[in-house]
Amino acid sequence: MTIDTERLILRPLVPDDFDALRLIHADAELMWVYGGVFDEQRTREWIDRNRKRYADHGFGLFAITLRETGELIGSGGPVWQETDRGTELEVGYQVRRDQWKRGYATETARGSMKYAFENTGVTHVISLIRPENLASRRVAEKNGLSIDREIRWHDFQTLVYQISREKWLAIHG
Repeated sequence: MTIDTERLILRPLVPDDFDALRLIHADAELMWVYGGVFDEQRTREWIDRNRKRYADHGFGLFAITLRETGELIGSGGPVWQETDRGTELEVGYQVRRDQWKRGYATETARGSMKYAFENTGVTHVISLIRPENLASRRVAEKNGLSIDREIRWHDFQTLVYQISREKWLAIHG
């Protein structure tokens, strides 16, 4: 299963992605949103957890790869999350810092939402974003999401950005 966008291919993570993903998970400037850098074991668990999601749901966080080269530059995609309102489908992403400001997170999120609305039957999609994460907030807003509420999630104050299927179709048809 893959999600294709103009410049990216989101494909399932595999154990061989460890080294490329490790570069991202060891970057303190990027990983502050997760409470700090991951050690090698947490990166392996990240891959394993998403491989289980593929088996259980058919999707999860995927390897974000450049269409032209196949280089892994991040991970992202749709994942089921437990929130204050039960289980909701979140679109998440993390992009290697040297690839920031090129629109890859926006493109990943847009492709993931398109997949979610076309294949899962959900009525809305969310993104869980810490208030101080201005870059991710801009990504959500560029894709038409708006703040629905603020919750405490995994020990952090978190904004729940949301877009309904109807609004998605009106914007992205």
